[in-house]
Amino acid sequence: MDDLEKAILLASDSPAAAAASPAVRAEALAFCDRARDESPPSSLLRLCLSGLASSPHAQVHFWCLQSLHDALLRRRLALPEDLALLRSSLLSLAVSSNAASPPFLRNKLAQLLALLVRLDYPHVYPSYFLDLLPPSPPQPGPTDMFARVLISLDDDLLSQEYPRSADEAADAMRVKDSMRAQCVPQIARHWHAAASTLRTADPAAAAVALDAARRCISWIDVGLVANDVFVPLLFDIAMSPGSASPLATAAVGCLSAVAAKRMDARAKVALLRSLLGAQQGLGSADSGLKMAPLLTTYATEALECHRRLGPSDADGSAALEMLEEVLPAVFAAAESCDDEEVDSGSVLEFLSGYVSTMKAPSEKQLGHLGRILEVVRVQMSYDPAYRDHLDVLDKIGKEEEDLMAEQRKDLVALFRSICRVAPAATQLFIRGLLVTSLSSAEAGVEDVEVALTLFYRLGETVGEEEIRTGAGLLGELVPMLLSARFSCHTHRLVAWVYLETVTRYMKFMQEHVQYIPHLLGAFLDNRGIHHQNAHVSRRAGYLFMRAVKLLKAKLVPYLDTILQSLQDVLGQFTAMDWTNRDKFPSSEDGSQIFEAVGLLIGIEEVSPDKQAQCLTALLNPLCHQIESLVMDAKAQGLEESSPRAMILQQIIVALNMVSKGFNERLVMGTRPAIGAMFKKALDVVMQVLVSFPNVRPLRSKVISFIHRMIEILGISVLPCIPIALRQLLVDNEAKDMVEFLVLVNQIICKFSSSASGILEDVFPAIASRLSVILSQDAFSTGPASNTEEMRELQELQRTLYTFLHAMATHELSTILLAPSCRQYLETIMQLLLFTSCSHKDIQLRKACVQIFVRLIKDWCTNSEVEDKLPGFRIFMIEKFATGCCLYSVLDKSFDLRDANTLVLFGEIVMAQKIMYERFGEDFIVNFVAKGLPEAHCPPDLAEQYYQKLQGNDIKAFRVVVINVYRATISEIGRCILRKYFYQVWQPWQSSLFIGC
Repeated sequence: MDDLEKAILLASDSPAAAAASPAVRAEALAFCDRARDESPPSSLLRLCLSGLASSPHAQVHFWCLQSLHDALLRRRLALPEDLALLRSSLLSLAVSSNAASPPFLRNKLAQLLALLVRLDYPHVYPSYFLDLLPPSPPQPGPTDMFARVLISLDDDLLSQEYPRSADEAADAMRVKDSMRAQCVPQIARHWHAAASTLRTADPAAAAVALDAARRCISWIDVGLVANDVFVPLLFDIAMSPGSASPLATAAVGCLSAVAAKRMDARAKVALLRSLLGAQQGLGSADSGLKMAPLLTTYATEALECHRRLGPSDADGSAALEMLEEVLPAVFAAAESCDDEEVDSGSVLEFLSGYVSTMKAPSEKQLGHLGRILEVVRVQMSYDPAYRDHLDVLDKIGKEEEDLMAEQRKDLVALFRSICRVAPAATQLFIRGLLVTSLSSAEAGVEDVEVALTLFYRLGETVGEEEIRTGAGLLGELVPMLLSARFSCHTHRLVAWVYLETVTRYMKFMQEHVQYIPHLLGAFLDNRGIHHQNAHVSRRAGYLFMRAVKLLKAKLVPYLDTILQSLQDVLGQFTAMDWTNRDKFPSSEDGSQIFEAVGLLIGIEEVSPDKQAQCLTALLNPLCHQIESLVMDAKAQGLEESSPRAMILQQIIVALNMVSKGFNERLVMGTRPAIGAMFKKALDVVMQVLVSFPNVRPLRSKVISFIHRMIEILGISVLPCIPIALRQLLVDNEAKDMVEFLVLVNQIICKFSSSASGILEDVFPAIASRLSVILSQDAFSTGPASNTEEMRELQELQRTLYTFLHAMATHELSTILLAPSCRQYLETIMQLLLFTSCSHKDIQLRKACVQIFVRLIKDWCTNSEVEDKLPGFRIFMIEKFATGCCLYSVLDKSFDLRDANTLVLFGEIVMAQKIMYERFGEDFIVNFVAKGLPEAHCPPDLAEQYYQKLQGNDIKAFRVVVINVYRATISEIGRCILRKYFYQVWQPWQSSLFIGC
């Protein structure tokens, strides 16, 4: 044992270990592991018991207890004599336990005894608890040890708060039943004696005894605790100023467990009545925070009894009366925000349940709802200690904001419930908060923020029509909000939620236009766009754009005021340093102000002269800036991340945003002068693309602007397109080609055949570039397909099919037949065929089938006239018809239960119909007479297929095609079985007979 003791000390956190080298410690640890794992069970038992008896070191005692626990848990200790020796030794240790011994040793000993109880009680050793039960009067050491055994037994076996296996549940039931029959009354008397005797002599031992009692109350006879002797003692301990905090908490825990005891509702009402009678003033607001767990549990149980029995029942009414008696104390505890004393989750759960029972609140209940609203307000308020962090939104401020957002979820749900039950009372409450915040020059950031937040959340529960008309108190509250200037408005939190709340109620201005100047002031003065905090300012710009979208024509009378107010902000946008723009969300980079101005100027109610004047004042400075920057960049060069490149990007973004306020009908129809301005701006932006085609961020911004110009300038933009497309094909990668093809697809969809000349010129370059980029295996699956590069290739592939589909469906398929493009035709056809037959993306397969159908219609006729592409007919019949329309459908991966696959099947059926119409007998001979029999289609179904193919009922034809495929698949299965029989089973069977 001496060697083992030294090894344990070296392997633990003892002073000897601190002085030893890592190698020595590792060797000691290995020695201990061998002693534990390789010693015979009986030898290990005696070794550990010897260490417990002789060693003075706590580390050795712990190792011995842990080793015994592991051996017992793994059933290494199984001999009856070994178990008897272990049991008697541990019981002796427990009974003689000293309260001064280290808690971790007492806990480990308790855990080991609890495991023995689970294995042996009561069938092997029925007197565990009677042997462990301390004699009267209770002493601290044995009392503490006995309580720890009960607590370990609860943690490891009895508690239903943790998931248990079936075996564990059966063992728990056996132990509980045996204890109830044998010793629970004696144990309950011991708890009372320990609490009354040791409350002053050793509060810690008394507290652990009551903690053990709390855990057991849920499954013992509640009358053993809920009686005229025990309950007054618990209340006295809980309420006494002289009680140690852990002891008082344990007493409250016992009382809460009594209140939460599961039983019949009427019996529960009687139990709750007895608890209320045992302590006068329990429900008063000054009953103390330490009683909060009991009060919350009591209120929850009383509410549940009222629900189950109903208001018309006498006991149900009594439950409600008892609930209302403790409500003031519950509210006081909830408003304290003391997380150490009050479980806010339980309080909120009760309050939510209480509010949910209300339909038409009485005056008294409305008073309670007012208190609950105050609870919500208090718990939703930020801690003033974080005020500065939340203003600058540093790391600490961001963490606090995220924490509060999570904490507010349940509070917001409760607030919404109150809004639905008592909307008028809620609005009155918020009115009081706003009036208080506005009238006090010293209103705190936290109070103002929570008042505005609650007003915002109120808007989520109010209908749009109520907001528009100003129903209830909204007609007073919204104007009060619009004109509000809080003393702490400079703080980011207040300014942010103020703007969000104003936006929530913007529809009010649709019916009350007299308040539009107040709305504009909120967005445009130092409360919004001109706020000192950049985050607030940019958020205000985004929200102002939403306001313009909503109100539009109603803002025309204020156009000059708006433009004048925004003049400095518009100028600053293209002059500021954009190298740190990542700290702002991409949706709030400040460009939304240009969109708002564009939306205002683009309204038809603005006169043509005024529109031209405003747009000129907006576009000309931006265009001049681009020309100047391009000239400088040509002379000095342009880096992607340079300030000059950043400013160019932002100017193009600004132009793009302005254009969102205009449409093609206005620009090219009623007011062509506006179109000329945008055409000039496009020419200027094209200089950027021509000069710097390799600067990718700039190129993306230019592409986005071209998209907008195509939409608003229409056919007049076509002369610029060839130049743009040529530049955009320079040094392209997969991601760049996706952007390029999306632009080309828009050109096709917008202009159709009008763009045929442009596309014919550029198609060879597109096909050539794609053949280089897609030469890699973009069809691969598995881990290799999950890289960023492979995902970009797959996205490019999908965009390519969209491009080919757009060409085919917009009468541009003849471009593929042009002499300059025909060299790529074979590759394109093979790609389409492969994809239509076997691509894993069903949507792409459908698109390819649709492309083939369209090409058949465009290139093939059903007359004697020669097809536009010789050989295409044969390709479709021999390759597409059999490969896609037959064998791909017979493949096991083709699942007609899948909705997308069913749509693809419909396209394949339609393709067969079109091929028959255009190819006639050639299709019949190759597909019906040859293809179906080779695929093992039954002859009678092939004949039905032929008959329905010639008819005009597409639904009937579809049904027959489904039957053909299903029957063919079944026949293929039978053929496989026959082949197996003749090639494998029959020869093997014959060999058996030969052997005989």
